[in-house]
Amino acid sequence: MALVIEGLSKTYPNGVQALKNLSLSIGNHMFGLLGPNGAGKSSLMRTIATLQEPDSGRITLDGIDVVKQKDEVRRVLGYLPQEFGVYPKVSALDLLNHLAVLKGVVHKGERREMVEALLNQTNLWDVRKKALTTFSGGMKQRFGIAQALLANPRLIIVDEPTAGLDPAERNRFLNLLASIGRDVTVVLSTHIVDDVRELCPRMAIIAAGQVLLEGSPNESIVALQGQVWSKQVDDDVELRAIESAYRLISTHLVGGKHEVRVLSADRPAEGFTQVAAGLEDVYFTRLAGQARH
Repeated sequence: MALVIEGLSKTYPNGVQALKNLSLSIGNHMFGLLGPNGAGKSSLMRTIATLQEPDSGRITLDGIDVVKQKDEVRRVLGYLPQEFGVYPKVSALDLLNHLAVLKGVVHKGERREMVEALLNQTNLWDVRKKALTTFSGGMKQRFGIAQALLANPRLIIVDEPTAGLDPAERNRFLNLLASIGRDVTVVLSTHIVDDVRELCPRMAIIAAGQVLLEGSPNESIVALQGQVWSKQVDDDVELRAIESAYRLISTHLVGGKHEVRVLSADRPAEGFTQVAAGLEDVYFTRLAGQARH
């Protein structure tokens, strides 16, 4: 499975340019698309999912022209959007059956087998007869994955799937995604760095509709090792001085004090300690670099 995106651009009628000559190549694995809100992630996902057309550029999926051959793409696509509607009073079992028919699974025995397997895979079997309106956020997201897996798709797109989930539900959902990602191509769009770090062997960071980095999370982290320094500061005056003097990566509140992380080949000043780089450092460094240009 190869998803190739070349020179994709999209400007909406209100003048917002969501995608700017964006190119990516995604192979048969879990691919993380990381970026802040408004980066263009959802616009890219919607374009790949055939829900909107780009102004220019092309997308191919194993030789299928995504823009021109929408029906062929939809036969092999599973999609979990950022927000998806359900019939609230319908049970998970009945709605999956209904959606399977819409996906073209018309043989009753095959459909029953598929729906039951997906309910078990997403750990919803015990609540299959309950109305979807009674489901927690995590259960609804797992139902969303179940419907995305109907008819054995070769490409699955999930857009901001863990936003709003509590830690336990998030872990269950990520474990489910990891098990799926071994067999099909999964594009995971998120602004949560840990989701990508835990799941994806390849990733891209995008902002303002452009690719800032494409590669392996681990290799990107290794490239920063030895250059990240940390210090706790007591007041805003010292914080502002550090911000103006050094390449600031990020600031966090730790025990009521600001912990600053800066990028430097050598020790920036007294009081700084060298710390291990993480994917969050890669992410913020790239965003800061883009903001300077």
